[in-house]
Amino acid sequence: MATVRYLVGDVDRSVAFYTNHLGFKLDQTMAPAFARVSRDDITLWLAGPQSSAARPMPDGRRPEPGGWNRFVIELDNIETRVEALKNVGLRFRNEIVKGPGGKQILLEDPDGNLVELFEAAR
Repeated sequence: MATVRYLVGDVDRSVAFYTNHLGFKLDQTMAPAFARVSRDDITLWLAGPQSSAARPMPDGRRPEPGGWNRFVIELDNIETRVEALKNVGLRFRNEIVKGPGGKQILLEDPDGNLVELFEAAR
């Protein structure tokens, strides 16, 4: 099992994104500061601006959402799933990329954190 922490701008909005669109379930909420959602073997800690994870570093830098690190959700029939997510207005950073291991695309959550959707080559 893996746990990933994502910084988010609005905890309730992020919970809705992950539960409504990606099949996560809400395990715990302390909104507006924090929530925990899970799916299969991954748990996401969604840390809002009021959480301790969002406090400035000693050098003054502030933790913020976004970036390029991500977790991967493996699925079948990626084209159909991506089309359905686009139809409800979700944002992607790219189009489906095909490689020797399969197909992938980068979905952005409401704060620009990435979720890679991946379909293995058959």
